[in-house]
Amino acid sequence: MPGHFEPLPGGGAAVALDDVEISIIRSLAVQLLELIGPGPGADAPDDPLAELFAEGPSEPPADPVLRRLFPDAYSDPEHSPGSPAEAEERRAHSAEFRRYTENDLRAGKRQNALGVIRSLDALAPVDEGGAVLKLSPEESRQWLGALNDLRLAIGARLEITDEDDTDLLYRLPEEDPRKPMVLAYLWLGGLQETLVSTLMG
Repeated sequence: MPGHFEPLPGGGAAVALDDVEISIIRSLAVQLLELIGPGPGADAPDDPLAELFAEGPSEPPADPVLRRLFPDAYSDPEHSPGSPAEAEERRAHSAEFRRYTENDLRAGKRQNALGVIRSLDALAPVDEGGAVLKLSPEESRQWLGALNDLRLAIGARLEITDEDDTDLLYRLPEEDPRKPMVLAYLWLGGLQETLVSTLMG
């Protein structure tokens, strides 16, 4: 169980985490929450209808991490060559899609990150430090979503765009300032992979 998820009887998953690993995941989840920001109804929590009908932004976020977390629904013109008119049409469709879906996407990502934080905060430590995290099937899905978002966010900061970039990360010298972020990216990838396998098994 150390370092990777294993299935629990009746569904769900479990993993043994030491104190440092718990601290790292919790810190990253808090940073992700801060990056995603509060919901559209944060200023008026007493009016659920206002939140229900609130429209989201129509422009892609300026932050490259948020752009990775909330990409355009329609292809980037750079990767889908066409006429200027076609590119403009794609932009218009993306803007409309974003306006009606981004708030819900943000809410889902927020819930996943909060689920991670709450499950870590509820852990009972064991004598030798660390704890065994046991997740229900629903909590497992939240963790899967949050791990994916954390890797996307770190990958955007590291400017990873394909598998070749990942191979280069393994060869970074120890003194490279990106090394801790790279190690976190690779470690979270291992956790994500074993959680997927556990849930599909």
